[in-house]
Amino acid sequence: MMESSTELKCRKPFLKPIETKRKTIEELEMEVEEEEPLSPTAKMFLDPILNIHVMAIMFCKTRISPQPTKDKLVHTLLKHPRFTSVLVVDEENGGEMKWVQTKVDLNQHIIIPEIDESKLELSPEKYVEDYVHNLTKTSLDKSKPLWEFHLLNIRTRDAEAVSLFRAHHSLGDGTSLISLLLACTRQTADELKLPTIPTKKRRPTYDSGKANVQGGLLGLWGYVLAVWIFIRMIGNTIVDVFMVIATLVFLKDTETPINSLAADSKSKIRRIVHRTISLDDMKLVKNALNMTVNDVALGITQAGLSKYLNRRYAVGKEDKGDTEENNNLPLGIRLRSCLMINLRSTPGIQDLADMMEKGSKGKWGGWGNWFGCALLPFKIALRDDPLDYVKEAKATIDRKKNSFEALYTLVMAELLSKIYGIKAVSGMTQRVFSSATICFTNLVGPQEEIEFCGHPLAYFAPTSYGQPNALTINFQSYINKMTIVLSIDESAIPDPQQLLDDFEDSMKLIKDAVIERGLVKNRNDQDITPI
Repeated sequence: MMESSTELKCRKPFLKPIETKRKTIEELEMEVEEEEPLSPTAKMFLDPILNIHVMAIMFCKTRISPQPTKDKLVHTLLKHPRFTSVLVVDEENGGEMKWVQTKVDLNQHIIIPEIDESKLELSPEKYVEDYVHNLTKTSLDKSKPLWEFHLLNIRTRDAEAVSLFRAHHSLGDGTSLISLLLACTRQTADELKLPTIPTKKRRPTYDSGKANVQGGLLGLWGYVLAVWIFIRMIGNTIVDVFMVIATLVFLKDTETPINSLAADSKSKIRRIVHRTISLDDMKLVKNALNMTVNDVALGITQAGLSKYLNRRYAVGKEDKGDTEENNNLPLGIRLRSCLMINLRSTPGIQDLADMMEKGSKGKWGGWGNWFGCALLPFKIALRDDPLDYVKEAKATIDRKKNSFEALYTLVMAELLSKIYGIKAVSGMTQRVFSSATICFTNLVGPQEEIEFCGHPLAYFAPTSYGQPNALTINFQSYINKMTIVLSIDESAIPDPQQLLDDFEDSMKLIKDAVIERGLVKNRNDQDITPI
């Protein structure tokens, strides 16, 4: 039975009126389908300690027409049960939280703000940035489905209008939500085609039969190698798990200019800025050094943070320089990132599009929050050779891939939630996040231009807010562009554009070093491998 969000809010949750006839089997099945309990992770994200929101800022090449946008959403996003469900607390059942299907009034979810034209004259980009900043001061209204779009017909340097998507993290993990958003888009060149998303190249499978034909020795060494890799992963996992427990109990990142003030402010308000660089340049470095785009992104991040901190440490002191030998950085800085790793097999955008087209309810396999956390250390130090940044980043992430750390943290969180309750798990998650300095993600985007609800996109910038970290870094690829998005605590990072400059300069230094040494290979390789 479909009920409005107002009715759900006013009535006592889940108290059914007395009926004089028995319900049919079909009616009972529909009732079960329309009510779904929250997962432990969804409850954790709804806890006031975290209360995390996901955002995607889409920069459109044309002005946005509200009505066509609403018409398209009815046949796409509203086919997903999470986007047509309201959160209800069942007080009669120990305060259990459930998703309950409701009728959606799109006018409450499509927001068209009044624009102060006088402020646009100064800087349209700054107006959009301030608008997003003010949104991070608020939370979504829990009396209706937890998502909304803000449509701003404001011309910026790169776009004719801006569409802002905001959803609560309890609806799903960030990767799933962005994938769902992309499943609502189509290629500009062919409105019937979905975007093409690069996938990770599979390693060739080991053929034991062929190895036996060649003499059996290769098969024997293959099994020995597999056993050795497993033993190494167990050893790495033990070390990583110890570091997670130590972080939970006492271990924190080194106090630096970008996290010391943030720890005192405890503010969840964030300023969100972005910068677009060349994805082709990143691929050039990737191919030259035989690594992934993700390795290059981590190298850029490591280099940019080192340069930025070197400058911040010199404030009010004697500047010792910016070389590997002479700089302002203290030795042994511990600076880590929280990596949220999805452990569920997430549907591709083709699967999501098919499910929305068919209106499938209760068949959204792979949807939801089911992920673990890994702590990734960044080496903060200046290097005279720019390529050392990406080489060190690759070594770090390769080591982290050979560990079950993320799986362990998921299992530990599930177990602790059953023993101590979700409040305790939320507190522990918040402690781990606040003990690390940054959050980092790298998302793979379409290879061709796409349109959302009939509006071609110049680029888009996903991010989030609500985490206790002073800095959240998102890399998002799109065609031949890579957008770096920062969600920052202004008390810790008062000059985010300078940090973006350092990221951009680091990319240029790394690319120039590759070209000067004659390491350039094929620039057309489309492999973009996320963590």
